[in-house]
Amino acid sequence: MQDTPARSAAAGRLSAFPVALLAAGGTGGHLFPAEALATVLTARGWRVELVTDTRVSGIGEAFAARAQHVVPSGTMPPHHPVRALRGALRLARGYLAARRLIGAVRPDVVVGFGGYPTLPPIVAAANMGVATVIHDQNAVMGRANRMLARHASGIATSFDDVKYLDPVHEAKVRRVGVPVRKAVLAAAQVPYEAAAGDGPLRLLVFGGSQGARVMSEVVPAGLAALPADVRARLSLVQQCRAEDLDEARAIYSGAGIEAELAPFFTNLPQRMAQAHLVISRCGASTVAELGVIGRPAVLVPLPHALDQDQLYNGRAFAALGGGVVIEQSNFTPQAVTRLVSEAAGDPARLAAQAAAARRFGTPRAAEALADFVAEIAQGGRGGVSPA
Repeated sequence: MQDTPARSAAAGRLSAFPVALLAAGGTGGHLFPAEALATVLTARGWRVELVTDTRVSGIGEAFAARAQHVVPSGTMPPHHPVRALRGALRLARGYLAARRLIGAVRPDVVVGFGGYPTLPPIVAAANMGVATVIHDQNAVMGRANRMLARHASGIATSFDDVKYLDPVHEAKVRRVGVPVRKAVLAAAQVPYEAAAGDGPLRLLVFGGSQGARVMSEVVPAGLAALPADVRARLSLVQQCRAEDLDEARAIYSGAGIEAELAPFFTNLPQRMAQAHLVISRCGASTVAELGVIGRPAVLVPLPHALDQDQLYNGRAFAALGGGVVIEQSNFTPQAVTRLVSEAAGDPARLAAQAAAARRFGTPRAAEALADFVAEIAQGGRGGVSPA
């Protein structure tokens, strides 16, 4: 295959209908920012196509991609040689498939959102002379993005300080924030209303697929131990695993707590906007959405993440006053009782945290990333700028 694409970033200009190929793995943390960028680029006249992995069987109309493609990918766990070899072979097949795809789609730029599924498209694009941008959503640069940094024409980040981002790449870095979906921007229009002294206290609890178990084990007992007057004020919405629903429902019923429980909520941004306080994990999309919507939070980082990215995300959010971080080893029913009791007794502090959370947010991150992508596609470079 010829290594010079029909569309060249070196030409310094874009075609009348530029093409962006977005590479994002099949998890919300990678797909949501890609979806937000696709929406903005499409509105600007770009043609957007998505390349992903087998975990995505169709994203629906929310993702503004004219076509969706799947290329093989795999992980290379360092302590499992056989699995690492299999992963490397899948990545090699993915690289060849990505080259064929890029030759057919002829993108002006390929944008990766982290995770091993982005390795084949970004490396293939770089080797074929196509402009590339990688976006990292976390306060700790992901392992795949660390490997891709030297191949990328531009690096978009979400935090002022990003652990493991090699300073050698500083000239091509721009901070843009985490792009959020239209539903989040709509929810951000709802102002924070401080809880009245004796009025309802709306609490939202969720943990994502990896975190709902600890929330189901700890939060019900903690809330049930609250004083009766606080329990009477609670209006709770909580994500629970299906196998935990009956037990959690029984605890809340016995404690006289009004609770809506479900394994999944499709309208989570709206639920955030209705909450006085959120208890959740602190993945990149979660803290980004809390910031844009402006809601105070108790953040419980996923404890076994390889690089502790959630811990650093949460600390950045808390450092601006948006809430508190409590590590899972300290996340006990007693801690929940104390934190919610304090929140119920100090609505002014919650309101101040909500305002601080909004200062953390970057509601125009998708536009900033789209600007950066267009610059890189025209042969530009990075440079730090405010989100």
